[in-house]
Amino acid sequence: MEKLSGLRHLFMTVFLFNFATFMVIPAITDVTMAALCPGRDECSIAIYLTGFQQVIIGLGTLVMMPLVGNLSDMYGRKALLTVPMCLTIFPLAILAWSRSRNFFYAYFVLKTLTSMICEGSVHCLTLAYVADNIPEIRRASAFGVLSGVGSSAFVCGTLSARFLKTSSTFQVAASVAAVAAVYMKLFLPDSVIKDGVLDRAISEQKPCIIHLDGESAQDSPVFKSMPSLDDMLSLLQTSSTFTKAAIVAFFSNLGDVGLHTSLMYYLKARFHFNKHQFADLMMISGIAGTISQLVLMPILAPTIGEEKLLAIGLLFSCSHMFLYSIAWSFWVLLYNLDSISHYFIIC
Repeated sequence: MEKLSGLRHLFMTVFLFNFATFMVIPAITDVTMAALCPGRDECSIAIYLTGFQQVIIGLGTLVMMPLVGNLSDMYGRKALLTVPMCLTIFPLAILAWSRSRNFFYAYFVLKTLTSMICEGSVHCLTLAYVADNIPEIRRASAFGVLSGVGSSAFVCGTLSARFLKTSSTFQVAASVAAVAAVYMKLFLPDSVIKDGVLDRAISEQKPCIIHLDGESAQDSPVFKSMPSLDDMLSLLQTSSTFTKAAIVAFFSNLGDVGLHTSLMYYLKARFHFNKHQFADLMMISGIAGTISQLVLMPILAPTIGEEKLLAIGLLFSCSHMFLYSIAWSFWVLLYNLDSISHYFIIC
């Protein structure tokens, strides 16, 4: 527990950041529908635009994430965390100012561009930060606590959205995102990699690339350190375990993105949901996820192992997607939330 207490500033940073980003999720569907198809519960263009946005973001993150990871190895996790946490503020600020059609399009474009860097990078960098500071034998439990903090922020954010007006939701979210960036900059210490590579790179302010033969290359341009496609393919070939994990992650995320891209619009068209119903469902699932990650995962991970835990999570992930697809009544959605607690284990 002493090691985990040393991550308290990271946990607070993650909580504030996730609180800001999750708070707007229940409201964004209504804002999108009001801007694109006012007065209607069905809007094909909203689904098409959201799908297009996800494709662009996915292609962008495919290029940017290896670069972000490499730069964080050279310049520190904290320095790279600053970028996505600051960029997240601007799209929220646009909708905090106005939610008219023109402002929505400005939000849409800026959100698409910034998400190429922000989407998943905070999560990956915080996981890397934990790995830098926690021994390998305790990392699974630490990752569970980190995910539990994120789920707690999910619950608090959606609970706040449930009682705030739409305009106030985006104003509060933008403010909390700014507070998260400032808190991280002031209080979060940078992680230290034991082999000293990170320390030397930071102190000299120069990229330091360590080759397999043990030689280092100084004064290399930053973008030349970005892994090429051949490098990534070679990495996949070096470890069968890593390759299998990458395949599982790809198909799991493929299903998740497809589900979450259209789920809100489906619920609005099928059951005429609004911000309050979205927030209610998300709160229930968030509470279940928080319990599973803060209580169950630290207990089960050392006992049954990560592989079985992953299999359980994938099983419930498939089941809850299937139940959503055949839901004929509101109570089916509530029953379906029982599976989400297990699904959150692998998130």
